[in-house]
Amino acid sequence: MEEPVEPREPLPPKPDRSAPAPLSATGRSGAGKDARTQNGAYLTTAQGTRLPDSDHSLKAGPRGPVLLQDHHLREKITHFDHERIPERVVHARGAAAHGVFESYGSGARISRAAFLADGARTPVFVRFSTVLGSRGSADTVRDTRGFATKFYTDEGVFDLVGNNIPVFFVQDAIKFPDVVHAAKPHPDREIPQAQSAHDTFWDFVSLHTEATHHTLWNMSDRGIPRSYRTMEGFGVHTFRLVDAEGGTCLVKWHWKPKLGVHSLTWDEAQLIGGLDPDYHRRDLYDAIEAGAFPQWELGVQVMPDTPEQTFEGIDLLDPTKLVPEELAPVQALGLLTLNGNPTNFFAEVEQVAFHPGHLVPGIDITDDPLLSGRLFSYLDTQITRLGGPNFAQIPINRTHAPVNDMLRDGFHQDAVHSGVAPYQPNSLDGGCPFFAGADDHAFVEHPLPVAESAKVRQAPADFDDHFSQPRLFWAAMTPVEREHIIAAYTFELGKCYEPAVKERTLRVLANIDPLLCTQVAQGLGLPAPEPDEPSADTPPPASPALSQLGRRWPVTGRTLGILTGPDSDLAAVDAVRAAARDAGLVPLVVAPRGGDPATVQRSFATARSVEFDAVVLAGSPGPAADADPARDARAAGPHATLDPRLVLLLAETWRHAKAIGGWDTAPDAFAAAGLPLDGPGIVLGTDPVEVLRQVVELLAEHRVWKRFPARSAIEGEPTGGEPTGGE
Repeated sequence: MEEPVEPREPLPPKPDRSAPAPLSATGRSGAGKDARTQNGAYLTTAQGTRLPDSDHSLKAGPRGPVLLQDHHLREKITHFDHERIPERVVHARGAAAHGVFESYGSGARISRAAFLADGARTPVFVRFSTVLGSRGSADTVRDTRGFATKFYTDEGVFDLVGNNIPVFFVQDAIKFPDVVHAAKPHPDREIPQAQSAHDTFWDFVSLHTEATHHTLWNMSDRGIPRSYRTMEGFGVHTFRLVDAEGGTCLVKWHWKPKLGVHSLTWDEAQLIGGLDPDYHRRDLYDAIEAGAFPQWELGVQVMPDTPEQTFEGIDLLDPTKLVPEELAPVQALGLLTLNGNPTNFFAEVEQVAFHPGHLVPGIDITDDPLLSGRLFSYLDTQITRLGGPNFAQIPINRTHAPVNDMLRDGFHQDAVHSGVAPYQPNSLDGGCPFFAGADDHAFVEHPLPVAESAKVRQAPADFDDHFSQPRLFWAAMTPVEREHIIAAYTFELGKCYEPAVKERTLRVLANIDPLLCTQVAQGLGLPAPEPDEPSADTPPPASPALSQLGRRWPVTGRTLGILTGPDSDLAAVDAVRAAARDAGLVPLVVAPRGGDPATVQRSFATARSVEFDAVVLAGSPGPAADADPARDARAAGPHATLDPRLVLLLAETWRHAKAIGGWDTAPDAFAAAGLPLDGPGIVLGTDPVEVLRQVVELLAEHRVWKRFPARSAIEGEPTGGEPTGGE
């Protein structure tokens, strides 16, 4: 008669009821790694009926007509017609991989989340993406990148859905459709694809100046990462962590790549966009296949949970602002390692569904107005994209924790629910499922007091500060990074047609820094306006952690081009290859023509400088047999002693500030290619392995930064790419 209150397992089904056999979608039993892969040696229908033919429709005689009763034709064509699902509105272009997160245990003192306990190992699935482009766009466009991680914890799924930039364009989710509409291709022509260099984007961000901070990051080298493996990740929002005693703190999430944060040059990005639009996903998958597993440390900046939710004058609810690491150092919580590629891109990468509301006990949200809107938007998006409310049952989305949710029916319902009482309270199913308490790992929202107020459409007054943090970022940049930012703004605004858009954006830049504004204005042929916002009385605090320069990094997984010819010393080449592997590099031998795949991976016809992080030259190889402009336009050139494509490769490598080494007669080739033998980053010697060692030393800084001199216009700064402060 009374409602059952003692927790117990679900009641067993009645004897007259039976569920379908526990088989996978392909008819396999068991739970092995191949449980969902194809099954059987014969081609079948989706129902498992074996087929004798799949090349011919069923017809009334060899010449037809085709018969409507051809069930195999209808099934095959119908499935083909529905192979594609709507792509994501944003973050449509992406790649993902499986991995594991190993906790250091340091997070247990600030959160009771079980996956942060000492020694906890949690399976993960991580998706990287660009924001603006379609699924078919290029990887190396200038854009924000997504960095989304799904933790399959014992307490449920936790999704950390962030970007490679720590701040966002807008402060309130109600503006998100506006910024996306402005950044997407123009609706009349559907161009340009996957880029922000057009009028509607700059029209919006120049009018909506809270976007200034994110836009400045996007115009920096952060907008064109070298690799997903060398890309930093941020949670963007401020989150609340709850410890075992109920104590709280506010945090910002960080992913720190073990290989360091590195970028492409704009020239490289444009070349790669034509040569290999899949550059970033290929780099990720090849590295994992080769065993060079990408790794990141997960860390948090920890701030006190005060009623104002501010820290050192920074409003922690404003997603357009960051907390400098010098004020709140990043504390490492654990190590993420990606060690498995997808088996099927569609089933996993395209169907994975992230949601900031997928939380676990010990992690709670704050009142960030952008985050509040995301909590609605992501769930709504998944229902549309993935055909209904049961997207959590798709294999890549399935939790590793027990599920008893009382949700029923809907499109694509894979579970076969038993019982007759999908409601609470009930007695017909024995009261099951029961409510859990905090001691049973229930998610209990932190009882944060809500201040008495009125319903308004307003933002806090400090949300109006749109320029102090862009000034902080600009001040932290080294001269070479500033040059790249100036070039990026000049290019992007130079692609705009409307003069008012350019002039208005220059006013915005004037409020960041007069040098930035003046240099961009010169490139556009426009006068530099005066700022209309008063600058801070004191310069921004130093934050060298915002710069990508100033440290040395591991070279694991970086690519080395070994340029050879018929007269090269093969023993020396083999020794360099072995030494490169020992250093963690991926060596690729380039020769005038292809040959044994074990020794030659590229020819002068197929190689391009942008796929190498550094190159070494074994001698002075002559032109290949196919060095004919009739076959390869790159072979056109006046050089008689060198292959023009080799000259181009060396020139691009020099231009992109990469380390270059050589031995034997390599100096002759460098001289013929116009490279200064005593130039920065040129290593010559008689011992090939020693030459490689010095090249690896240079590669640890990613580029030979002294090869990028700053213009004299940047007064008071050191010439070259020397950082203004080390991390």
